[in-house]
Amino acid sequence: MKDLLIKNIEKIIELGEGQFIEYKESFDKSLPKEIVAFANASGGFIYLGIEDSGNIKGTTISNRLKSQIQDMAHNCDPSIAISLSETKTVLIIEVKEGSNKPYSCSSGFFMRMGANSQKMTRDEVLALAIKSGKIRFDEQICSNFNWKDFDNDRFEYYLKLASISNTMAREDLLKNLRVLSSEGFTNAGVLFFAKEPFKYIISSKIRCVHFNDEKRIDILDKKVVDKGIIGNIEFAVEYLKERVPVRYEIKDIKRKEYPEYPVEAYREAIVNALIHFDYFLGDTIAIEKLNDKIIINNKGELLFPEKEFGKRSEARNRLMADLLSRTIYMEKAGTGIKRVTNACKANGNLCTFKFSDSVWLTIKSNKDVVKNVVKDVVKVVAKDREEKVIELIIENQTITANIIAQQLKINSRTVQRVLENLQKKNKIERVGGRKTGYWKIID
Repeated sequence: MKDLLIKNIEKIIELGEGQFIEYKESFDKSLPKEIVAFANASGGFIYLGIEDSGNIKGTTISNRLKSQIQDMAHNCDPSIAISLSETKTVLIIEVKEGSNKPYSCSSGFFMRMGANSQKMTRDEVLALAIKSGKIRFDEQICSNFNWKDFDNDRFEYYLKLASISNTMAREDLLKNLRVLSSEGFTNAGVLFFAKEPFKYIISSKIRCVHFNDEKRIDILDKKVVDKGIIGNIEFAVEYLKERVPVRYEIKDIKRKEYPEYPVEAYREAIVNALIHFDYFLGDTIAIEKLNDKIIINNKGELLFPEKEFGKRSEARNRLMADLLSRTIYMEKAGTGIKRVTNACKANGNLCTFKFSDSVWLTIKSNKDVVKNVVKDVVKVVAKDREEKVIELIIENQTITANIIAQQLKINSRTVQRVLENLQKKNKIERVGGRKTGYWKIID
């Protein structure tokens, strides 16, 4: 790349200054701001010895000059690695995109924007620090947390899931889990163990919506819950489970299930969304069930290039990831995306990821595997209940509807409908009155 830039310097000059190219007529004290700006953006090249107009004025290149430039880059905070190459009169400084953003020099923080290196505002520096993982929401102290809002039941449930013995003092356990320090209770602790996390963290809730169409117009059901991280995961998974049709196939007395969407995929996706969500944004995670797809929207940009997605894992909220990794919900850290895609592939579902200021996961319905699902489920469940009712009648002809309901763990109205259907089909007959009669099986 360097050789190409040197050989084609005239053509490079024709391009003019831009996002990746900066001309400097001579060496001066403003050079560090240009180096910092490129490191905070996507990298670039500084041509020393070329005027803004593109005219090659040239500069005297010496080892002393090179050493001064290297020292300037080294004195940036943090230090920036650069490489130098040269023609007879032009020194080319290559600055790669930094991996330890944000960078600053004695003049402040700068960002390359188009053909200019602009000084960054406080909010821009903060946003870059957050995106770069230097400031992590879950590790920040919730300074106004009131210990009256600590939920002991949620804490004990977590300890049970994590197989942690509750033999130490609560304070020591929380310190060992790194959610409590001498400075106070962390946001991760609030999200996991507060009675109402929303009182302290506006983005603590999770939104589940069931649409009756593909265009998000006809809403069948909507729930917004604030049950803490574990509670939100469990609620969202059950919410989808209740709305995901399953086709049953019975062969040789064994029943096989063919779900329209694999539970492994959407459960893993929900966990990933909660761990990688940008809680600084003040929004909520959205889980949507449409007629032909499930969509999970996780607000927050990728922390690494899109081309590395699925190959590289970097948790936006490391403390939360550590807490969850101790439970059944995150047994294999760093394999979430692969587990989602593998589960979808095995079940015949197409899953796609879309990136913007959010990560959108869409799991398409498997229409080839699941056909007329609702009707099939109703028929199979009804047939199964009828067979169980007949078995109970064979065992006890005087059995009552209430006893049948208790045995099958269904309500008495459902039992009454099953009995009426069996009588209509001439499979059973009622002999005698309601109190003194009995059921007769008809061959």
